[in-house]
Amino acid sequence: MTILQAGGNMGFLLMMVGMFVVMYFFMIRPQQKKQKDQQKMVDALKAGDDVVTAGGLHGKVMSTDETTVTISAGGGAKLTFEKSAIAKKK
Repeated sequence: MTILQAGGNMGFLLMMVGMFVVMYFFMIRPQQKKQKDQQKMVDALKAGDDVVTAGGLHGKVMSTDETTVTISAGGGAKLTFEKSAIAKKK
């Protein structure tokens, strides 16, 4: 192996590391931040919050426990969902 071949391999390795760093900062890190923010929102749910589920149901939180949320959807209907099904607060 000559010095030129070793330098070419090192350049390729640096390029691959650089591509991983760019991919991390533009793709992986923002997704992790979004998941963390979603989890904070779900953990902070309390009775009286207006929410929208992942399926599009709009309602008001009646009660919460460790893993579920009971939502009043109008007309006296009370529906129980997993906390992970809550998409956003209104």
